[in-house]
Amino acid sequence: MKSDSFFEQVYQLIATIPPGKVVTYGQIATLLGHPRAAKMVGWALHQLPEHRNLPWHRVINRNGAMSYNTKNSGQSLQKYLLEAEGVEFDAHDRVDLRKYQHIFLDT
Repeated sequence: MKSDSFFEQVYQLIATIPPGKVVTYGQIATLLGHPRAAKMVGWALHQLPEHRNLPWHRVINRNGAMSYNTKNSGQSLQKYLLEAEGVEFDAHDRVDLRKYQHIFLDT
């Protein structure tokens, strides 16, 4: 898999996630035809150019939790942005995927 084109596919898919919804790294990887590439989705987000202005914060892990991000306390920012969209977290900082997970119908 060529990482540049895979990364671009990740970015295109992330752009379609509606406010107040989340998707998982594995969900994106599976939708792109690479079900074992969840870590590559993470790398794509890590490499996301700031000028792209995509809703990276709507991507969480399979447990409904935010993955660690040491860059500019990204985890706190991610939670803040999701809460601003109405996404609620439980006492363990997890999102209820049954309630908030976006299901792609056109992919």
